Amino acid sequence: MFQDLHIIDFHAHFPIRGDASQGGNRTRETGRIDNSVALERQRFRDEQLAKTRQQWRLAFDFPEPESEPRSSEEQAARWATELDTYGIERIGFVTGRDNDELARVVGMYPDRFVGFAHHDITRPDAAAELDRAVTNLGLKGLKLLAPTIPVLINDRALYPVWETCERLGIPVLCHFGMLGAAGGISYHPNISPAVLEPVARDFPTVDFVIPHFGIQHVTDLLFLCWSCPNVNVDSSGSNQWVRWMPYKLTLDDLFQRFYETIGPERILFGSDSSWFPRGFALRYLQDQLRICRFMNMRHDELQLIFGGNAARILDLPFGALGDIDAKQPATPTE
Repeated sequence: MFQDLHIIDFHAHFPIRGDASQGGNRTRETGRIDNSVALERQRFRDEQLAKTRQQWRLAFDFPEPESEPRSSEEQAARWATELDTYGIERIGFVTGRDNDELARVVGMYPDRFVGFAHHDITRPDAAAELDRAVTNLGLKGLKLLAPTIPVLINDRALYPVWETCERLGIPVLCHFGMLGAAGGISYHPNISPAVLEPVARDFPTVDFVIPHFGIQHVTDLLFLCWSCPNVNVDSSGSNQWVRWMPYKLTLDDLFQRFYETIGPERILFGSDSSWFPRGFALRYLQDQLRICRFMNMRHDELQLIFGGNAARILDLPFGALGDIDAKQPATPTE
């Protein structure tokens, strides 16, 4: 346990070097330009943005990501140790190279790790692959990056995917808004969560979770939540995007507004942790829990936000691990 709570981190990324599934900063060349030119442009952009990224790491006192590649087995063991160290009951990895690799990682620590399918939902076999990922591989949800989907997310061509989610009873975690922080994607037809409304309305038994409080589209997300009671939010990441809003907005404000409008039953804690040596982003948990405690939330409400809602949505046993002894390392499953 962490303090007096069973914590489930709903939103993290399993660190695999060069993993394109994690989104982040990417070039969006159209294919009409020679690849070498596109790469040169990306290098130039990266140099321009390096200062901003360094400022972010210094502001949060995070170390530089390590450059040495590690095996999935090593990374899984490190993550299991992180969970033990901080008393985190379970963690949801929403990306990890591909469905097969992430399922393999989850299988190393099945009582601590949860995985999400994260393949391209526009591929012809997308629904079948989702079925395989859940039924055969044991993944528990679907993770999407809406600003990378080349068609509108409410396009009828994608409905077989939502129908599969409905049949399997799995949640959809779908990123909207700025993708990739400094240098990322800020404009796309799928940038606002408002485009999800027809899908959420047509599939009312599917839990849709919008991470990072919707980033710059807070108003759209609040109204989407009002329209569709199956839309939830997660709190993951630094949420530094509030600095770029044209009006004063803080993480305290976000928690207060969503708590007042949708209640604690539809807010999920996430850390957006990924790389080492940072590992589990403890300060995000500390900051968010402090805000909620100063809002005088009841213990049962805190437990919903920081673990109970994730357990319900992911169909997990909850509190089964009891107190976690940080001195006892997790043991991988062969």
